[in-house]
Amino acid sequence: MSLLDTAWQSLGEDAAALALVRDNGTLVPLSGTLPSGRFVHDAIAAASFSASLLAARRVGCAVPSVELGAAKVATAVTSDKHFRLDGAPIAAWAELSGFWPCRDGWVRIHANYPHHRSALLSAFQLADDTSADDFMLAVHPMLAADVESKMVAAGGVATVVRTPEQWAEHPQAQALADLPVITMSSLGNTETAQFDTTTIDAPLAGVRVLDLTRVIAGPVASRTLALWGADVVRIDNPRLPEIGWQHLDTGAGKRSALLDLDDANDRATFEKLLATADVVLTAYRPGALDKFGLSPAALAERRPGIIVGRLSAWGTVGPLAERRGFDSIVQAATGIAMVEGDGSGAPGVLPAQALDHAAGYLLAAGITTAVRRRIDAGHSWLVEVSLARLATELLRERRPRHAPAASAGFAPTVMTRNGVTSAVAAAHYDGGPSNFLAPAVEWGSSKPEWLS
Repeated sequence: MSLLDTAWQSLGEDAAALALVRDNGTLVPLSGTLPSGRFVHDAIAAASFSASLLAARRVGCAVPSVELGAAKVATAVTSDKHFRLDGAPIAAWAELSGFWPCRDGWVRIHANYPHHRSALLSAFQLADDTSADDFMLAVHPMLAADVESKMVAAGGVATVVRTPEQWAEHPQAQALADLPVITMSSLGNTETAQFDTTTIDAPLAGVRVLDLTRVIAGPVASRTLALWGADVVRIDNPRLPEIGWQHLDTGAGKRSALLDLDDANDRATFEKLLATADVVLTAYRPGALDKFGLSPAALAERRPGIIVGRLSAWGTVGPLAERRGFDSIVQAATGIAMVEGDGSGAPGVLPAQALDHAAGYLLAAGITTAVRRRIDAGHSWLVEVSLARLATELLRERRPRHAPAASAGFAPTVMTRNGVTSAVAAAHYDGGPSNFLAPAVEWGSSKPEWLS
């Protein structure tokens, strides 16, 4: 069963309706051992068709069909390779991020953020000017599990690189094995939602989205909701700066404001936003925002009818649930990196951060479905997606080792606005918008308020 079929089943939707989605998954030009092209295509198709159904419901028309452009899909999920700032490419990875050989195997480390690099240096008592060669000398004599343990204890991000078989035996994999790829659950009964009339290209018009996400997956989800007409305000802590180019790459259609929830004045501003929000998206570790009254249950109690979207690296159950993680880390931990290796024993990577992008689009699919159910049946809703659960789904498409397929050349589908070159929208249905209405704004440059 394809990811599209699995996702649609997770949402409890009619499988027969998928006849309106044309399957272009095999045409997506991404190389690799695992079928990552089809995987991301299906995630974007699920989001697009969910929006199509909502458009039909709100406009009162026939359900539009979905056909995605293969080059647009490939460009969107490899956007870091095509991003340009004033014509110049960017370096996506920091010097100390990557795979590192140890005495008994490999570890994967993420140190793109300054606070994660600081945690790494602290864990191994290394100087601020530590180079890649210095770090390799420090960890090479160690056991991979010891490197991971020291990093995690110091607040850093690292994992032992496992095979798929080793991951399948891990308690975290077993905790997630029987969960759907998208989990939708009611947070309580409410009256049905009422929205003003809209047009077919703006199925989420009138929906306010409070975006508390970072990095890639969450911002991809909120950017997709903005594509379909939602009013999206991203809120960040000013003490945790985002990587500039990364924010611009996934920021189209949204506004970006800074609020410190530990500050009384900023907290009051945030509460004012929350009071009229329809959707809250989170992508911090499960439980990290609970002290602010932002757990799903607390949100539903404070704001009946709210739709909560929650992204996580490892899911919300199991021994790793509260651990930090990113796409690259989950690829390494779950066996994807070893499958994508060259056969020599060294790990490799997917041709895109496919887990992040697929998770973002599947969360958008779930949120859009939840909006339609709010209109038809009411309820507050919780929608959850995890990278680790998606990794298991992708690994189910694993085949006996073969030479990775060569990707056909394709012309990237990009746009340049205000000196920023980034991917155009890949999500689409007939009659829907062809691109984001507004370019990304600088991180923290917006007022924390809804549009009039």
